[in-house]
Amino acid sequence: MSEEYPQDCFYSETHEWTRVEDDVVTVGLTKYAVRQLGIIVFVNLPSVGDAVIRDRPFAEIETGKTVATINAPVDGVVVEVNEALTDDPQLLYYDPYGAGWLVKIKMSDRKELEGLLYAEEYKKFIESVDGNKSIPTIVHRISPGALIHQGI
Repeated sequence: MSEEYPQDCFYSETHEWTRVEDDVVTVGLTKYAVRQLGIIVFVNLPSVGDAVIRDRPFAEIETGKTVATINAPVDGVVVEVNEALTDDPQLLYYDPYGAGWLVKIKMSDRKELEGLLYAEEYKKFIESVDGNKSIPTIVHRISPGALIHQGI
């Protein structure tokens, strides 16, 4: 299994990852999703104490081309927010499974984890959506007619 889908996480089909520690889950956005979004310019996160509802938006990520909503993987209450993203939203891009985490949520019901995907299942889901077996390639235009392909 490649490192873009860590084994210690669960995944959703809306591209959030979830890492479990006791009754608290750390939530972030998958490397696949972050690469699809491109340059992240702003992250709007909930406040500590806010209730979140499974499969409902709880945060927004703004890029140069869109505003994406992030869904909660479980019902619960936000117990910690990654304030570092306020100053450096690109942490999501450079370290999506580490320093780029979004929030920590105290779960209401651990059984909700059963609806999430394991790493291998998420990888197969991405392959079926993408139609290929690799992480997408980003193409940068550096001058008219000249392209650099950068695999991620």
